[in-house]
Amino acid sequence: MFTSETQVRVRYAETDQMGVVYHSNYFPYFESARAESIRQLGFTYADMEKMGVIMPVIEVQCKYLRPALYDELLTVKVILKDLPVHHKIEFHHEVYNEKKDLLATGRIILYFMEAKTMRRTIMPEPLLKQLKPYFS
Repeated sequence: MFTSETQVRVRYAETDQMGVVYHSNYFPYFESARAESIRQLGFTYADMEKMGVIMPVIEVQCKYLRPALYDELLTVKVILKDLPVHHKIEFHHEVYNEKKDLLATGRIILYFMEAKTMRRTIMPEPLLKQLKPYFS
């Protein structure tokens, strides 16, 4: 299993009239943490794009358990429970505040696709090579 953590601070513009993080703003937190988790493996989305591979989101889910508030420092945990096979990768996310309260969970599925043809493809070998040790 691969895990990583990224911290984000809640900005005022991300809150709603009730003073809590607006529901759709969790998805950019997930995206940022996902990109950083790949970077921690020594690979980036830009590297993938140079190889002609893109990763569109095909399914998202978020469960809100407690509100996140303005100026809180959040920890967004990324979890890969299984080594991706074929064309699909599934990320699980957990969002915690500074008191370690679990605020939200998420699940996002992306496909690996060839940018030119928009056809599904396999995970780029350099990324797969970096992930394999976490699943042996």
